[in-house]
This record gives sequence, C-alpha cells and structure tokens, in this order.
Amino acid sequence: MRRCFDVVVAAAVLALAAPVLIAAAIAIRLESAGPVIYRQRRVGKDRAEFDVLKLRTMVVGAEKIGAGLWVDADDPRITRVGALLRRTSIDELPNLWNVLRGEMSVIGPRPTVAEQVAVYSERQLGRLAVRPGITGWAQVNGRAALPWGERIELDLYYIEHRSLTLDLRILARTARLLLGGDDLYRGETGGWDLPPVAGYDAPGEANAPGDDPRQ
Repeated sequence: MRRCFDVVVAAAVLALAAPVLIAAAIAIRLESAGPVIYRQRRVGKDRAEFDVLKLRTMVVGAEKIGAGLWVDADDPRITRVGALLRRTSIDELPNLWNVLRGEMSVIGPRPTVAEQVAVYSERQLGRLAVRPGITGWAQVNGRAALPWGERIELDLYYIEHRSLTLDLRILARTARLLLGGDDLYRGETGGWDLPPVAGYDAPGEANAPGDDPRQ
C-alpha cells in the first residue's frame, strides 16, 4: 500500500510540476554554466547507496570551495536562482524520480551520506530500516535548525510509530513549511553533535531539508 502511494504521488506530482522543472532548468543554465541536475551519493534503506537527484543550486564544484559540504544561509556559492529554488524546495522535485525508482519514499528520514552513517551508534542505524523520504517527522519539527542527534531521534520515533494518521500529519505540516520556507539552514541551534566525521572539517553541518549536504 505504501509503495503504491509513493508511485502514484510521485508520478502525479512530476507530471504537474513538469513546466516548473523546465523553467527552473532553463533559469539554472542561463545563470551559470554546468549541469542542471546535481547528483550525490547517499545511503538508503539497509545501507544501500544510491545517487540522490536535485536541481543544482550552487556554482559548479562548490564542494571544493569554501566550507566544502557545509552550507548555511547567505553562502556565496549559492546562485541567485538556487536561492529561490531552495527557499521553495523546488530543487528537491527530482527526488520524485528517486521515489519512482524505489530508492526513496515520499515520507521517511532524509537520506544522508556514508561518512555520517559510519559514526552512527547501533540504535541510530535503525534510521536506515525504511526507505529515506522527501519529507519526514524530523523535517516538520525543525529541519536543519535541530541538532543531528535530535533529528535522528525524531526519525526513529517515526519509524516506531508510523501510521496513516502520522503520515497525514507530516504531509499537512510539510505544506505549511513549503509556504513559509522556515528552518532551511542550521543557524545557531542546528549542527553536527555526533562523533567527528572524517573529512568534515568545517564547523556545523550541512543544510536541509536533507539536513545533508546540498548542491
């Protein structure tokens, strides 16, 4: 039932959003050279890795410039078009293709990178028991403004209590977040509060709604 819901919703939204995606792709190419789609390796259900798809919102090669994978508000690497796409979460629409491919779900914990998964505790690895989602319980309860440890606990709560009622609450709150554009960046309250991650030298953490590094 859940997989059927994912396929129907993803296909319908992609069809309806096609004009928006085309316009966004044109705007991205007009502002800066480089690919329209940004791919990044993420970890999904049962630690299976896949390439998450997003619209590119930063200059090409941003991961090797400045703070690297860490992104916060007013980051100079974010393009003008990219700032708008992030604020409206339009950059996440290609995630729907990940849903159709069975790598993600509409609702679930956001997919993260392998370097972060490597420092999870045994309990925190429970976050990988379900397909990662486009939106989730942690996303509608603070997004990037939450410390990572707290976000993982919210994800685990969702996995332990997920139901149609909880999913509907998440969808309703997601709609409100999309209108408000709140908690997109870690600010003063969010941040990586788990064991150090090799290769991540910058303070703080990557930006949401993936609460993960975003291009």
